[in-house]
Amino acid sequence: MRKILVVAVREYSAAVKTKAFVITLVAMPVLMGGSIAVQVFLKDKVDTKDRTLAVVDLTGQLFEGVAVAAKKRNQEDIFTDDSEERKQIQPRFVLEEHALASGDLDEVRLALSERIRAKELFAFAIIPADVIMPDEAGASPRIQYHSNTPTYRALHQWLARSVNTQIQRRRFDNAGLDLNVIKKATQRVQLDDRMLVTRDESGAITMAEKINRAATFGVPAGLMMLMFMVVMVGASPLVNSVLEEKMQRIAEVLLGSIPPFQLMLGKLIGTVGVSLTLTTVYLAGGFAALSYAGYGAFFPTHMVWWFVLYQSLAVMMFGSLYIAVGAACSDLKETQSMLMPVMMLIMMPLFLWA
Repeated sequence: MRKILVVAVREYSAAVKTKAFVITLVAMPVLMGGSIAVQVFLKDKVDTKDRTLAVVDLTGQLFEGVAVAAKKRNQEDIFTDDSEERKQIQPRFVLEEHALASGDLDEVRLALSERIRAKELFAFAIIPADVIMPDEAGASPRIQYHSNTPTYRALHQWLARSVNTQIQRRRFDNAGLDLNVIKKATQRVQLDDRMLVTRDESGAITMAEKINRAATFGVPAGLMMLMFMVVMVGASPLVNSVLEEKMQRIAEVLLGSIPPFQLMLGKLIGTVGVSLTLTTVYLAGGFAALSYAGYGAFFPTHMVWWFVLYQSLAVMMFGSLYIAVGAACSDLKETQSMLMPVMMLIMMPLFLWA
């Protein structure tokens, strides 16, 4: 046991005294905090150039209502809620009605496509003539949306909502139904998520607090990412350590005074110590940050010891795999090929945790 502890202490001290460990310890929170700060800073830095949309309304009944919806959006929904200084944070949707003058729909599509290429339009849409009252026996007609910027979905989604709203109005009017009555009858009731009701020391029943959805998602996601990061930082250097000792004949000297099992176990225990050092620093920093922001109640203090236990077991398990890879390979190129299955195994929880 003494030899195992000697190896463990040596591995731990050799790891924590390196510049790479200190840089990793400091750089990771800085990078994570910096990424959050960049998102907050760039939240309102959006492209607010007008998006011009040409609409070919073959029904002859829907464009006017969609244009009114676009005008209302441009006046109310694209600005900040700050009453002192209204700032535009979304682009205006400018609608342009395009009549089917020639009667050849393919020619209209080509002409509008050329206007998009010339930067005169952002997109164009064609509303089929039978979209209001489709043939029950046939397939449901689809609105055709054309753009050479398919990754921009805001205009696409807004157009789908607005056109469908106008279609529903027309269908209700044709059926002699009152839209307001239908909206009132089909209004959905929301669920209010709350914690459990408790009784305080005085015997009074306290109301249950609302559940913070962001916290219930963010806390386990943060802990999972922390565990993944610590495993990668703490356990992955084991493969290089074992391979280096093999290639430089250091392992032959060590194995003359200590059995292989004890040598590898000492390396694992030292690696667990390194991972626990990282975990302690990051958990303490996370608790301090949440407390400073007023969200200290969401820090899972009751789960910290379980997290430390599973963190240690994860480092032992994956560290053993890294040691096995380093012991089985004879050069760096072969080692890199063998590491792929181990990396896939480590990353699997990232794909399955939800």
